[in-house]
Parts: sequence; C-alpha cells; structure tokens
Amino acid sequence: MDLRIFTEPQQGASYDTLLTVAKATEDLGFDAFFRSDHYLAMGSSDGLPGPTDAWITLAGLARETRRIRLGTLMTAGTFRLPGVLAIQVAQVDRMSGGRVELGLGAGWYEAEHTAYGIPFPKEKFGRLEEQLAIVTGLWETEVGATFDFEGKYYRLADSPALPKPAQPKVPVLIGGLGASRTPRLAARYADEFNVPFASVADSERQFGRVRAAAEEAGRKPDDLVYSNALVVCVGKDDAEVARRAAAIGREVEELKANGLAGSPAEVVDKIGRYAEIGASRVYLQILDLDDLDHLELISAEVQAQLG
Repeated sequence: MDLRIFTEPQQGASYDTLLTVAKATEDLGFDAFFRSDHYLAMGSSDGLPGPTDAWITLAGLARETRRIRLGTLMTAGTFRLPGVLAIQVAQVDRMSGGRVELGLGAGWYEAEHTAYGIPFPKEKFGRLEEQLAIVTGLWETEVGATFDFEGKYYRLADSPALPKPAQPKVPVLIGGLGASRTPRLAARYADEFNVPFASVADSERQFGRVRAAAEEAGRKPDDLVYSNALVVCVGKDDAEVARRAAAIGREVEELKANGLAGSPAEVVDKIGRYAEIGASRVYLQILDLDDLDHLELISAEVQAQLG
C-alpha cells in the first residue's frame, strides 16, 4: 500500500509551510506529496496568508525535493486552458526529473471563481473531456509533428506540441463518484482512478464501475491504479487523537466514521479494508500542516506496518 501526503493549502498555508511538509514527506519515506487546486478557503478558515497556486508550488518543490512524486488532486479544469496546462505540467515534470502526476477534474467550487474573476461555465464535463484529449494528445505528438484539435469548446491548429515531459507518459488521475460519465472518462484517459472521501462500500461500487468501463473500452481493468483520498487523524492514545481532531475542528467519532482516525492499529485495520476492495494507494489528507509529529507517527507506526 502506497501512502501519499495530500494537503489543502487554501485553508491557510504559505509556500514555506508546504516546502517544510514536502521535505518531511520525503524524509519520512512517504511515496508522494500532492496538493489541492483551490483559490478560496472553505468553512470557517480565514485562509491566511492567502492562496498559493498549485503548479507554481509544485514547480518550486520540484527543485527542492529529489525522490517523492508530485501532483494535484485535482487540478481544476476551469482554471487553465488545456494547451497552457500541458506546457505547465510538462515543464514542472522536467524540473522534477520526471516525478509529476496530473490529477484533472472539472472544477466545482463556484465561489472561488466569483472571488477571483474566473469564468464558471455551466457545461464543465464536456470541457473536461476535451481538455484530457488535448493535454494527452499534445504530449503524445511526436517531435517534429503538429497537433490539431477541433472540439465544441477548444480549437488548436498547427501546434508544435512542445515541450515534452521528461517521463514517457505523465500519469493522469481522474476521480469522483459519478456513475456513468466519470468511469467512461477514466477508462479512456486515466492511469489512476481516485475515490475521494468515501466509505469502503461506496468505493467498492465505484471501482467496480470503472473496471467495467475499462473492459468495455478494451482495457485490462488492472492496468489502472485504484486509490482513495481520506482525512487522517492518528494518535498514540485517545487524548492525542482528540487533540488532533480539535485542532482541525472535527469530532473524533465523525473522523472515525468518514476517514482514518484513532490509534495506529485502528488506522492500519481500516486501510486494510480499502486494500481488500482493490485500493493500492491512499492519499492521507493532512489538515494541520504545522503538526509534523503527526507525520512522524504515521510513518513510524502506520506506514511501517503496511510495508
């Protein structure tokens, strides 16, 4: 089971804080550092000192880390034109020596679009499908050839399709709980399918839909990686669990029901239940980015037991 650290910087984090967490992620043996792609805090957080851009952040981390994978859960398709996104991701992949992964979603949080003057189109899923076709098509175009695309939302003509990523293929992540269009899109474009913040039962159901869609598309279902994103709150004892839950404004029982919370043994057991339904990777949502002791505990007493 791969454990990856997943952060929500829009809730309040500077680049320096993210750098500290990313370096701890690497030093403690986790597989990857991922971040959300939002420009506005949610809930009661004041979001100070203000938002950081996902791909600018990852570009900086690409030069400051050496081993961990770097990526987004999920880049909002509403924030970037697909040709520009292909350039950005390819450049950061080269800056990292080939360690980047692209999670791409349709975008959903209307308030952040209003706050920063970003158009929020009604038809987002059709745009996402074209974005995936364009980004992957640009990367796959041979050097010296050109790329053209004529869609409902985007048109590219005589694109040199440069630069190329360092990796032969940048892994593409698609996720969500949509019952039909999401699995179909994953079957066509995804290297990994992620279910965010869902129960074991709901995850199993969605993994099954993606597997069926992959077979229908002529792919082997096991060609995809299946993963979950879950909030994590681990403590050596009940008091430490309660303290960490209070620090992120959550209740212990709610976290146990909807995420990974409790003692290391409890968390290992619950991760095992996700493994039983086919998940081979978990993104641990870390909400208190100043609590590096939390990462150390997870590394020493959760990750160590999962091999």
